[in-house]
Amino acid sequence: MQRRMLHISHNSRGCERKRARRRGFMSFELVMTLPVFGLVLMGLFEFSMLFFARGDLVEAARVGARKATLPGVTDADVEAEVRSMLPRHLEKTMQISVTPALHTGEVVTVQVWADMSSAAPDLLWPIGLSLGDNQLYAAAHMIRE
Repeated sequence: MQRRMLHISHNSRGCERKRARRRGFMSFELVMTLPVFGLVLMGLFEFSMLFFARGDLVEAARVGARKATLPGVTDADVEAEVRSMLPRHLEKTMQISVTPALHTGEVVTVQVWADMSSAAPDLLWPIGLSLGDNQLYAAAHMIRE
């Protein structure tokens, strides 16, 4: 048995052209995917800030509702308690609604709103996903003592 050796000669110019074309193609791929990747990162950053701010609102509403269940507490006391729980940037645009209970065993409701634009930067407006006039909302219900 005799083995045949196949000898292929490479043209160095042809290889260089292929490598140059491949490098150009990889640059093109980067140019096409980098903006999409950047938008995903900005969206993730914005969403995480909004999610964190909503957690602050939920906690403030819960603390306000707990305060409202105590005897002798006014709406102003509840609002002061909610304001003390919120960070300054959310406190500026905060709105609060307290539904008091007059008798023991009734349900007290505290609702808190804040503008999304005060909670996170509006990073996705270039693609039409603006925070605009949207608001974050949280409510807490508790039974009066």
